[in-house]
Amino acid sequence: MKSTKKVVVITTGGTIAMKYDKANKGLIPAVSGADLIEAVPELKDVVPVEVVEYSNVPSGHITPAMMFGLAKMVDEYCAKDDVAGVVITHGTDTQEETIYLLDLVCTTNKPVCITGAMRGASDPGADGPANILAAVKTAACPEAIDHGAMLVFNDEIHAASEVAKTHTTSCSTFMSPGWGPIGHVYFDRVVFKRKPEKIQKIQPEQIADDVYLLKCVAGLDDYLFTCLGQKPAKGIVVEAFGCGNVPLKVKAGIKYVRELGIPVILTTRVSSGRVVPAYSYDGSANSMKDCNIIMAGELSGQKARIKLLLALGITNDVNALRKYFDF
Repeated sequence: MKSTKKVVVITTGGTIAMKYDKANKGLIPAVSGADLIEAVPELKDVVPVEVVEYSNVPSGHITPAMMFGLAKMVDEYCAKDDVAGVVITHGTDTQEETIYLLDLVCTTNKPVCITGAMRGASDPGADGPANILAAVKTAACPEAIDHGAMLVFNDEIHAASEVAKTHTTSCSTFMSPGWGPIGHVYFDRVVFKRKPEKIQKIQPEQIADDVYLLKCVAGLDDYLFTCLGQKPAKGIVVEAFGCGNVPLKVKAGIKYVRELGIPVILTTRVSSGRVVPAYSYDGSANSMKDCNIIMAGELSGQKARIKLLLALGITNDVNALRKYFDF
C-alpha cells in the first residue's frame, strides 16, 4: 500500500548527478534534482516525493559547514507532519562524513538516509536510480524510525557511525567493517536485522573549524605538529598504527601541541577495531596518557574529525571533550 506521507529528497550533487562531457573528457555536474527523480518512475508506486536542491557539487567540495546547514534543513522538513523521512543524494567521496554529522546533529527520530552512485547518470548500468529507489523505500518505512541516520547503497542499509567507503570504483564500495549492514532493501520490503546500540547527539549552535587529520606512516616526524601548533589549530586527529601506536617523533609532536592546549584525538589507520592502550612501550597509546590525549574508540579518522568539529562548538576543555568520545 502506497504511503500517504511523502519523502523529501534533498539533492547535493555528486556522481549521481553527473554525465560524461566530451569536451572535458570526464563526468561533470549536469543533472538536476528533478531529473534524478524522473529517472526512477517506480517511485510513484511507493510514496509521494518532494525534491529540494541544496547544491549541485562534487562531494569533495562539500564542507563541514555545508553538512551542518544540511542537518538543519533535514530537521526542518522532518518536523512536518506530512513527511515520513528524508533522503539526501550525495557524492560518495565524503558521503560517510556527511551522514555521520547528520547522525550526530539531527534531532528527528524519523528516517534520514543518504545515497548516491558510483556510475554517472550517462554511464551504462548507472546505479543511481536503484539507489534512490532503495533509499526512498527505507525513508518511507515505519520500521526505520529510531535507527539513526543511515547510508543506503547497493540495497544495503548501514549505520552512520559504522559505514566506510572501501573501493574507489565498485558499486559495492560501502561496507561496515567488523559489523556489516543493519538491513537490506528487497523488491517487496525493507528488512532490518539489528539496530545501532548507541545513537549519540552533539548539537552545538555552530560548528568549529580549523581541525586537522594527520595519518601516521613509518618515519613520520613532528614537523606538521610544529606547524599546527604555531598556527595554532583548534584540534588535531591522529591516525595511529594498530591499536594506537605512533613513531617517537610523532609522540614528541603530540606532546608539543598538547602543551599548547590543543586537543589531540587518537584513532587508528586500520579499517576496523578500537584504539586501546594494549602496549606500554614508548610511542604506544598507553605511553601518551600523560599528554592527556583522547582515544576515539572505533571511529575512523575522518569521523573523529567530524565529531571534534561539533564538540569544539560546545567546549574546548579536554576533559569535557573526552566525554563525547567515551561513548
